[in-house]
Amino acid sequence: MKTRIIIVGGGSSGLMAACTAAEAGAEVTLLEQNPSLGKKLLLTGGGRCNVTNNRPEEEIIRHIPGNGKFLHSSFTQFSQYDIMTFFIERGVALKEEDHGRMFPVTDKARTILEAFIEELKRLQVQIRTNIKVERILIENGQVTGVLLEDGEILPADRIILATGGKALPRTGSKGDGYKFAKAAGHTITELYPTEAPITSDADFIRSSELKGLSLRNVALSIKNKKGKTVVSHQMDMIFTHFGVSGPAALRCSMFVHQTMKRDKTEIVTMSLDVLPELSLGAVEQQLQKLIKAQPEKSVKNGWKDLMPERYLLFGCNQAAIDPQKSLKELTPKEIKAFADFCKNFSFEVNGTHPLDKAFVTGGGVSTKEINPKTMESKLTRGLYFCGELIDYNGYTGGYNITGAFVTGHTAGQHAAAQLHE
Repeated sequence: MKTRIIIVGGGSSGLMAACTAAEAGAEVTLLEQNPSLGKKLLLTGGGRCNVTNNRPEEEIIRHIPGNGKFLHSSFTQFSQYDIMTFFIERGVALKEEDHGRMFPVTDKARTILEAFIEELKRLQVQIRTNIKVERILIENGQVTGVLLEDGEILPADRIILATGGKALPRTGSKGDGYKFAKAAGHTITELYPTEAPITSDADFIRSSELKGLSLRNVALSIKNKKGKTVVSHQMDMIFTHFGVSGPAALRCSMFVHQTMKRDKTEIVTMSLDVLPELSLGAVEQQLQKLIKAQPEKSVKNGWKDLMPERYLLFGCNQAAIDPQKSLKELTPKEIKAFADFCKNFSFEVNGTHPLDKAFVTGGGVSTKEINPKTMESKLTRGLYFCGELIDYNGYTGGYNITGAFVTGHTAGQHAAAQLHE
């Protein structure tokens, strides 16, 4: 008799879990509340689906700052290279872009979803969409099935929860999995938005004077109440009408929440360095060099190649320098003030966009209550977890979806295997 496995959730991790469990010989039913599978998958990588990252495992783990080490055991069973092989063997050609990001050559997330659907058909996985699970059925510490909203009971030997987090609820991620996990006795760590734009009430943000300005290859940092750097990311960013966004800001966002909680404050200081390749002394030397080269030029024209004009003029204002003043008229104090602005413009932020506007959920089912080698619950036999439902989170760049695929594979493999014991 085949192992009966029900997978709740037809997103990235659920799809991989279903394929893996069915390949291992289980009788698999995949339940999805949306009318179709992979709704959030189709949005990943800007609609192109950044399927994984070609960097070494240790580097990938470092790019999953929220409990990434929990994934070590899963990576030893199914790595980022195995993810690539999985798709290539199913006819999906992949290409590598900057920072190790892997995409389908078609540049379409639908190519990845269709590969999964074809595999599910080949493996005769029963797919049921528009299905709402009411609760998980548990007897004597062992799962026995699921109760659907319409009253139907589906018996199961193993259940894999792959319901996703609470980010992007329009894709169906409404947090049902947390309710099921809690009913099974699991701890849900505090949920918070990650990979979300950062908000600020600073005067220059409220006046919109830098709104829409993009800065390339800058270092954006979070400081704690003692002034120590919590995290720093050197990437692009953009000023908005509500704060800051872009890759550097998104990567800092989870640390805004963590620092607020740790420091028990509602305000966090951010620091912006627009010339991260140069030390403060080197910036001062560069400014002096430009002064000597063209002393008659105005500050606005003489330093225009250092940064975008709007940010240069903003910096002059911050350093109390008249931008029409000639370079030769600048005092040592003014030069130092502008160099300080270049290396350390500090401003206060007060949070991020809420969870329903974030792309990734921080927090989730506590990793202390999940076996990292199997993804099985330590509290309820036959219950498995995978994907964003678990308390881990990574940066954009193929790291979150890699976590979804490796935990989905691990859950599917062990859910199918353990019945044969």
